[in-house]
Amino acid sequence: MPSLHRRALLGAAGLLPFAAGLPRLAQAQANWPTRPVKFIVPFTPAGTTDIAARILAERLQHRLGQAFPIENRAGAGGNIGSEMVAKADPDGYTILMQTVSSGAINYALYAGQIGYKPSDLTNVGLLIKVPNVIFVTNNLPVKSLRELVDLAKSKPGQLNIGSSGAGTSLHMTGELLKLEAGIQMTHVPFRGAGPMLAEVIAGRVEVGVDNLPSAIGHIRDGRLRALAVTTATRSAALPGVPTTAEEGLPGVEATGWFGVQAPARTPRPIVEKLGAEINAIVHEPETWARLADLGGMKPDLTPDGGTSPAAFEAFVEAEVKKWAEVVRRSGAKVDG
Repeated sequence: MPSLHRRALLGAAGLLPFAAGLPRLAQAQANWPTRPVKFIVPFTPAGTTDIAARILAERLQHRLGQAFPIENRAGAGGNIGSEMVAKADPDGYTILMQTVSSGAINYALYAGQIGYKPSDLTNVGLLIKVPNVIFVTNNLPVKSLRELVDLAKSKPGQLNIGSSGAGTSLHMTGELLKLEAGIQMTHVPFRGAGPMLAEVIAGRVEVGVDNLPSAIGHIRDGRLRALAVTTATRSAALPGVPTTAEEGLPGVEATGWFGVQAPARTPRPIVEKLGAEINAIVHEPETWARLADLGGMKPDLTPDGGTSPAAFEAFVEAEVKKWAEVVRRSGAKVDG
């Protein structure tokens, strides 16, 4: 037998185990999940990221028959948890509740310091968009955003403004507020929304910015005084609170968002299946009523008001570009 022909036969024989394994691989992907799926939240409990993830995890478990246990891996504005998922095995059993912070802003804000890049994560689906809300402690003598601006101008650098972490959309919303209003306030970053809210309620930090879902209970109960939401229109969840534009600061517009990402190279059938489940959950009336009551807004990435992996991919790409310009314009920096 000619040596070339013999080598070809040996090569083909070597491919047989691989080819035989393809149907099993396809079946495993089609049957996903067959065990619990680790759901990483890159912020502390009690914040909007955590609240949204727990609502989604509950519905995914109901629909797919496997648990989606939450693991909070906070730190560095969401970078620690995001990097953990970016470096996880791409087998469909580790997913991330991503945010505008660690999924868009941080690529520019932590330039040269961040351990992952957009291509290290696969976009699966957007769950909700949310307004940010600017609020103050009850003992601060201001009733409106205009009054806060006037007070800050009279006390340059003396008021503190808290956020759930350096690099978050809440930090950047505060930077936009300072930039657009021409005021100086000292940014105080916390390791999540829960600790920040506690400090503003106690009066040790005068001003705060948070995603509406994690702050709304405190606002409704009177523990915090909301001054403005940062969306173009008022929130149906807090209709009595004006927008920043109504308060004379249209440039202070920022929308938080929360969606699911997975490690790059996660099998496409799993990405599409999980994306379809998220889209179905967005359209569940009872689930959406819970999210809307917290101030959530529909994803609206697809014609039916839902989401898909491809649509979320385009959305994230646009957000990365948008927030890179905001970081450049504001001059915001972090120490890492």
